Amino acid sequence: MKLLSRIKPVEIRGDLRLSIKLTAAVMTLLAISSLLLGRYAISFHDLVAALQTALGHPDLESNHYEVIKAVVFHARLPRVITALIVGAGLAIAGSAFQAVFRNPLVSPGLLGVLNGCAFGAALGLVLQAGLYGVPLLACLFGCLAVAIGVLIAKRIGGDSILLLILGGIISNALFAGLLSLVKYMADPENQLPGIIYWLLGSLSSVSLPLLEVTLPIMVIAMALLLVLGRVLDAMSLGDDEALSLGIPVSTMRYGVIFLATIISAITVCIAGVVGWVGLLIPHLTRLIWGASHRFVLPLSALLGAIFLLIADDLARMLTSSEIPLGVVTELLGAVIFFFLLTRTWQAR
Repeated sequence: MKLLSRIKPVEIRGDLRLSIKLTAAVMTLLAISSLLLGRYAISFHDLVAALQTALGHPDLESNHYEVIKAVVFHARLPRVITALIVGAGLAIAGSAFQAVFRNPLVSPGLLGVLNGCAFGAALGLVLQAGLYGVPLLACLFGCLAVAIGVLIAKRIGGDSILLLILGGIISNALFAGLLSLVKYMADPENQLPGIIYWLLGSLSSVSLPLLEVTLPIMVIAMALLLVLGRVLDAMSLGDDEALSLGIPVSTMRYGVIFLATIISAITVCIAGVVGWVGLLIPHLTRLIWGASHRFVLPLSALLGAIFLLIADDLARMLTSSEIPLGVVTELLGAVIFFFLLTRTWQAR
């Protein structure tokens, strides 16, 4: 605690506690709205009645409310919760990577975790690994990809940021090639369409047993990163500055990378490859509220949850057949990032 107290506060803007409360309120309202929206329209009154039915209210037990209860609690609620947590996780992981590498254009896929997860999932689908085998292989190969990138950096001669980036480039290229090889060898009629759909990202087939295993791990990793806000502030100033404050830079760097990698790998296991959240949301948060990671991390989590929830609502409502989530996030992210860059450049 003495070390943390010596870290100089980074610039922040506005009433941040109020911002967190307001952003959380917006997220809650959007989550409730997402429960009402869909091909089967539900009114707020029916939603409340379905909740009372689930709690055993005797006067509301009818076929109508039973159908609504099934739609809300078995289809939409798990999907909404998953969208919120996956969006928050990707945004926090992106914020952590950007702090460690001191670059606002870094994303969670820098060290190869996304390509590693994609290869593992594709391999699992080809091998017919099953409901648990596919996400397990995705998570294992995602972590392996990052480990290879780090080991390459150490083998070259150290753990500097530049060497880690170079190791990540090599690892990304390796697993991108392996993914292409698996896609080439997959059955074009029975296996390849499933691989392509999974790589585009979706929350349509969320598995509750899988969530029960993965979400607690992910939430713990996110909480640990939130605790490290001041440490990330110091690390974003540079290695020398952080060392002068008594922070073990190398240990903390690998610790943060490990936590962010676990979060990123689990999100890919759950939702497939979903782009732009880890790059765009931290950048947007710093632009609005400043650079202090004590607040960038929680606000990024809230904005990431909101962004992915909106994207998922659009994915399942824009057309009669559901659009892959990754397609929607790519389109939304590109448009929003263009306006952010335009505004930032014109403000100079």
